[in-house]
Amino acid sequence: MILSSVLNELGLDEVLATNSVQSLAQSLSVCCGDILLRQGEIQNHVFFVVSGILKACHYSDNGSDLSKEFYFTNELCFLYSSWLTGQPAQYQIEVLEDALILQFPIRLLSQPKWQTVKIALLSQQLIYKEQKEAFLLLNTPEQRYRFLTEYRPNWVRQLNNIQLASYIGITPVSLSRLKSRPSNKAK
Repeated sequence: MILSSVLNELGLDEVLATNSVQSLAQSLSVCCGDILLRQGEIQNHVFFVVSGILKACHYSDNGSDLSKEFYFTNELCFLYSSWLTGQPAQYQIEVLEDALILQFPIRLLSQPKWQTVKIALLSQQLIYKEQKEAFLLLNTPEQRYRFLTEYRPNWVRQLNNIQLASYIGITPVSLSRLKSRPSNKAK
């Protein structure tokens, strides 16, 4: 099973990874628009995306949504801050495209036998957040779009303009203009 392999790569003993997945992971088919974690609720599960797309976003009081992150096939999806603090989620996790997911209790990540997984996940997240911060602060919107086309082409193929624009931090109209520039046209 792929989830067992992912956990093993993160440092979990192979037997413990396999046994944990077999005994504690629950397979769920979820539909576009389903909410896996509501903003303001306590997070109890980690989601592993077998297929489909999930999204973490924040809904403001006026109803606008800010995209925090997108999760694709073979990725773990959960909110680190909520996990580490035990506080209610500031973001909502929802299904963006029909998906098959495996969910398992987030409490496992805090068990002593899972410490290597916890450290590996925290290390990955720190590096990712540093890279995302640089992505947003040190690049123009055009450079951000070019980065996604080069390094995350599945995002450009699978997300619509509203979703991409929200992640890049511009309006959908501005994204359409960026895409129409000769230097940004697909080759």
